[in-house]
Amino acid sequence: MTHWNTPDFQRNYLKITALVIAAFGPVFFLGSMASTSEPARWALDFLSWPLDGVQTYAEPTTRFLSALTGGFLLGWGVTIWCLQKWVYPLAAEGVRKSVLFGTLSWFILDSSGSYLSGNPSNVLFNVLVLLIAVGPLWWPANS
Repeated sequence: MTHWNTPDFQRNYLKITALVIAAFGPVFFLGSMASTSEPARWALDFLSWPLDGVQTYAEPTTRFLSALTGGFLLGWGVTIWCLQKWVYPLAAEGVRKSVLFGTLSWFILDSSGSYLSGNPSNVLFNVLVLLIAVGPLWWPANS
């Protein structure tokens, strides 16, 4: 039986973390073009609950910001995937802490900005994403 706090489980869990983060990348990349922006527009509308259609992708600056966001999220997810594959066997605790602190940094800044911009519902969604992305990485693995 595999336990949640073993090095093998945590290394495999990092794949989930990577996918959770990277999955948002293509969605927001699609927002960079008016013809494919609906998934990104809907995601923003959902994250700024309630679904009311207030969030739009009409402005070129919104589409540009969406392109940047998509790229950063995909890159961050790929980085975590590579860390679990090539670095974790050499420095498991360093990888765990790096991913944990990076994810907590995202959570604090994104949640603060969401609240200050009048979208406090996104803080609740961020809590859910944080819990899923971090999972067992809150604690060091037991050998």
